[in-house]
Amino acid sequence: MKVNGEIFTLTQPTRLTDYLAQRGFNTGRVAVELNGDIVPKGAYETTILSDADTLEIVHFVGGG
Repeated sequence: MKVNGEIFTLTQPTRLTDYLAQRGFNTGRVAVELNGDIVPKGAYETTILSDADTLEIVHFVGGG
């Protein structure tokens, strides 16, 4: 699987929410593109990732 330009091995299909949690992302503060399509936050729980997928994850940070 390719994530933000880096190659990672995904040994089994994984829910997007589980993958984000394992990588330390707060699902309320990220936007995810899967294979060129934006994934709506409401679909994170039901979206299944495979090793052939390409993800782009953007993490929002606050500032001032």
